[in-house]
Amino acid sequence: MSLCRTRTEHRVSSAYRVCFVCTGNICRSPMAESVFRARVAEAGLDGLVEADSAGTGGWHEGDGADSRTVAVLEANGYESGHSARQFRASWFPLLDLVIALDEGHLRELRRLAPTAADAAKVRLLRSYDPSAAGDLNVPDPYYGGMDGFEECLEMVEAASEGLLDVVRMAVEERAA
Repeated sequence: MSLCRTRTEHRVSSAYRVCFVCTGNICRSPMAESVFRARVAEAGLDGLVEADSAGTGGWHEGDGADSRTVAVLEANGYESGHSARQFRASWFPLLDLVIALDEGHLRELRRLAPTAADAAKVRLLRSYDPSAAGDLNVPDPYYGGMDGFEECLEMVEAASEGLLDVVRMAVEERAA
């Protein structure tokens, strides 16, 4: 079951749930979702960790990922199936982490959070990359060329390892 796609406010599993959020949910966040799902599978955490993505806006709801996102993902061995949707405040109780792709998303998501505890669930993706210095934003590649999408993938991959380490520890704590 996909975590953000559910329409119930009740947790139906004990899976650790992560939702990646960018602007329109067609470039950065579906890329981050795909990469993180691959890392989860490689770590043997399928069924224990669920990942999904959404956008702060609903302009592209129902659309697939941008063709350049799909091309970069597939060229690097990642799955690319996706349907865009807008993030909803009602999802916060269902999620353990909400991963923003840039500081604008971070601010918007924290404003949208119904409680302080929900706002504390929102983190920047690149904050999990120990080599990221200064700017923790993943730049929006939408208005540029393929090189922007490739750079985005590099940033997402670099941060996914650190995020996986944090999520793995949380999953282990739940199991203890």
